[in-house]
Amino acid sequence: MSELIARDNSAACRAGCGACCIAPSITSPIPGMPNGKPAGVRCVQLDANYLCLLFGSPERPRVCEQFNFDVTVCGEHRDEALATLSWLEESTR
Repeated sequence: MSELIARDNSAACRAGCGACCIAPSITSPIPGMPNGKPAGVRCVQLDANYLCLLFGSPERPRVCEQFNFDVTVCGEHRDEALATLSWLEESTR
């Protein structure tokens, strides 16, 4: 499995994934995206290495803060995470 990283004590993520910053819609404001983001759109806070620039910051939306790596959602690699999160987004509309 890919390496997991943590930038604070509360959450970990797969290095270089960023699926949770692309696949789901986020309705709360994000710095640089005051109206949130639609599903399938890359968050402006996702850096070139697919890491959240707000990880561990008080500016990070609560919904993002509450999402943690889970192998049942994130799978074994980024493509699995994108597929699962996209499916969840579509099936919960």
